Amino acid sequence: MAERAFDIVINGGGMVGLALALALRPSGLRVAVVEARGAADWSAGRMDNRVSSLTLASQRMLQRLGVWSTLASARVSPFEAIHAWDAGGGRVRFHAGELGEPWLGHIVENGLLQQTLFAVASADDRLTVLAPATIAAASPDDAGQVQLRLEDGRRLSTRLLVGADGARSAVRDWAGIGVRRHGYGQQGLVATVRFAQAHGLVARQRFLPGGPLALLPLADGRCSIVWSQPDDEAANRLAMDDAAFHRQLEAAAGEVLGVVQQSESRAGFPLRALHAERYVSPGFALVGDAAHVIHPLAGQGVNLGFLDAAALAQLIGEAAAAGRDPVGLATLRRYERWRRGDNALMQTTMDGFHWLFSNRDPLRRMARNIGFELTDRLPPIKRRLMAHAVGLRGDLPMIAR
Repeated sequence: MAERAFDIVINGGGMVGLALALALRPSGLRVAVVEARGAADWSAGRMDNRVSSLTLASQRMLQRLGVWSTLASARVSPFEAIHAWDAGGGRVRFHAGELGEPWLGHIVENGLLQQTLFAVASADDRLTVLAPATIAAASPDDAGQVQLRLEDGRRLSTRLLVGADGARSAVRDWAGIGVRRHGYGQQGLVATVRFAQAHGLVARQRFLPGGPLALLPLADGRCSIVWSQPDDEAANRLAMDDAAFHRQLEAAAGEVLGVVQQSESRAGFPLRALHAERYVSPGFALVGDAAHVIHPLAGQGVNLGFLDAAALAQLIGEAAAAGRDPVGLATLRRYERWRRGDNALMQTTMDGFHWLFSNRDPLRRMARNIGFELTDRLPPIKRRLMAHAVGLRGDLPMIAR
C-alpha cells in the first residue's frame, strides 16, 4: 500500500481540528485531517445537550472560514445580555448595547458546529479528510518526517502532526510532552430545560457554594443548563426522577425564570483542568483540549481552541509566504509563545474564580459581592471586561479580529 505524503496532518476532526484545517487552506500546503468517527449525528429535530458559547471573535473566524451562514440558517441562539449573581448577594449585568454591539455572543450546539465544519472541509479539494480513520502509531524519522500508521494499515508521512485530539491526546504522548492536571471534585450536569418564563435573550449564571449554575438561552425559548457541582451531588441528581430534579433546579436558579416545565437529555461529565508543559516539539504541535482544558464557568474552552487554530494557521501562512519553513521549529515556537501565556492566564483566572466562588467562606463571599457591585457600578471597568471576554480586545489572530 503506497504511502501518502502531506505537509500537515491534523489528528482529530472535532471543532478545533476542522477549523484549523479550513484556516490553513490559503497556505497552499498539503493538509489532511484524520478523524475516528466522522461527522456528528446532529439533527434539527432534537437539541444537543452539549453546547458552546461562542464569542464575537469566534463568530468572526467562522464567518471568514465560510461556515457561519450555514450555522445561522440551521440554529444558533444569540444573547444580548449576561446576568451573573451570587447566591449570597452581589450581582453584575452586562449588555451588548454598552459595547455598541447587537449581541454578546451565540450559543451553538457542538454537534451542529462539528457537522457543519466537517461538511465544508470534506467538500474542499484543497483538504484531505480521512474518516473514519485512526492513527495507530506515529514516529519521527531521520529525514524530518513523522511516519504515521493507520489502524487499517494505510501509511502517511507528514512534516507536522498536529494534536487536535482532545484531553487524552495521543499526539501529545507521541511527542513526549508532559502535562499538568488537577481535578475539581465536580461534575458538569447538563440538560435542556423549559422554564415557565422566557429567557429574554439573557445568559444567566448563579454562583452557588457547590459551583455555578449557567442558564444559556436557546433559540426555541428553552435553556441549556451547565450546573457545576460536587461529584456526589451530581450522582444523586442524575439518578433523580424529573419532578425531584426540577424542584432542586428551580431552587438553585433562585426561581429566576419560574418553575421548570420540562427537561431532557440530563447527563454529567467530570470537570478537570489540564495544561501541556509545551505546545510544540520538532514535528508536533498541540491545539485546543490537547493543549489545555479549563473549568467551564466562563464558557471559554472552545473559544481558546479556535484562537489556537487561528494563530497556528496565521503563523504557518506567514512563514510560507515569506519563504521560511512554514512548519519548522522556529514557526512552531512562535505559536507556542503567542498562545501558551494567554491560555495559562485564563486557566489561572478560572481556578481563581473557582476558589473564590465555590465555597461557604463568609470572607470570600464578602469579597466577591463587593467585586460584583463595584464592577456593576463602574462602567469603564465593566466595558473593558466585557470587550476582552467577548473577543473585542486582546492579541487576536487576524482571522478573529
